[in-house]
Amino acid sequence: MASLSEPQIQAFSSMISSHWQVRGGTMIVRQFNFVNFKHTISFVNRVADIAEQEGHHPDMHIYYARCILELWTHAIGGLSENDFILAAKIDELI
Repeated sequence: MASLSEPQIQAFSSMISSHWQVRGGTMIVRQFNFVNFKHTISFVNRVADIAEQEGHHPDMHIYYARCILELWTHAIGGLSENDFILAAKIDELI
């Protein structure tokens, strides 16, 4: 499977929150801000549940009151439809 082309990335980007940013055409990134560490970890656990259901796992950077998610398909070194599906499901958590 090849990574998505720029027009495909633009089309899929319109289906997720505008808070996601495309970085280098190879990943989508979003920062989530919370009131404290407990809320951050609660969010991380809900993302983990969805990721396990989808069989597609984001890179997560966890800080006290924020979490940065990076989605990309490691096997192809770029973006796939699965990244946007997972992003849309994560959007539903907020």
